Amino acid sequence: LLQRLATLVTTAQEEARQSRQQLQVQRQEVARLQEQLSRARQDGERWASALQRAQREALEREATRGAEQARQQELIRDMKGRLLELLREKDALWQKTEGIDTPMPSPTPRDAGLCARCHKDFRLLSRRYNCRVCQGKVCHACSVDMGKQGRCCLLCYQQRHPQAT
Repeated sequence: LLQRLATLVTTAQEEARQSRQQLQVQRQEVARLQEQLSRARQDGERWASALQRAQREALEREATRGAEQARQQELIRDMKGRLLELLREKDALWQKTEGIDTPMPSPTPRDAGLCARCHKDFRLLSRRYNCRVCQGKVCHACSVDMGKQGRCCLLCYQQRHPQAT
């Protein structure tokens, strides 16, 4: 019986030693896991802080973008308004100058032997006339008889009498 008790005590001591070793291993594992948990919490806090910072920056960028878009829309409105003003001004000027924009008579050619309009040579059968308005030399076909006032070129006559065109 004593031997059996000694065996049981030895076995119990061996089991206690193994249990202590397992407990020590488990404590080390728990310590390691607690350290990992602590690091994970720190990482989580850093990521949460970074996420909040990124969200703030995104909101700031969005606000800046919205303000810039509002400024651009206002600029577009102003440009459209100015364009309409310029178009109205152009139309008003066009209406004022509608009857004025007929071309001026061309200057007298340097060669006095040519008609200022058709550039035909003056010869024995094609008479030369002086326009009473622009003083250009024109042939019979390119001039109009204005009675007592004499003859003038077709272009000057059309400018003075727009209803005749």
